[in-house]
Amino acid sequence: MLTPVWGLPEGTVGFEAAGHITHDDYKERLIPALEAALEEHGKVRFLFVLGKKFEGYDPTAMFDDSMFGIRHINDFDRIAVVTDNQMIAGMIQTMGPMLPSETKVFPVAQLDRAKAWLGD
Repeated sequence: MLTPVWGLPEGTVGFEAAGHITHDDYKERLIPALEAALEEHGKVRFLFVLGKKFEGYDPTAMFDDSMFGIRHINDFDRIAVVTDNQMIAGMIQTMGPMLPSETKVFPVAQLDRAKAWLGD
């Protein structure tokens, strides 16, 4: 399940993942929120929290994530991923420099710092 994170800087969309993320999570929550923000702001800043309750992605959700990311590769200003999962953090740190947006990984204990970075 994806739950919105509120109280973020203007032009920022945030979600916290729990359990297994599915195609429906993307279709019904994440993609509409990002598309609305893109329409309103042109570019968007994105916070994605993958905390202790996050269990993984269904293959269809991974596909949705990839396709949305490819279609909107130039539409993100900053992306903050908050996680203590070293495998995910490593993948983001490896792939991040290849993206046109600034991308940064924060540990869960630094969620407030991630929010502040998105607002800078």
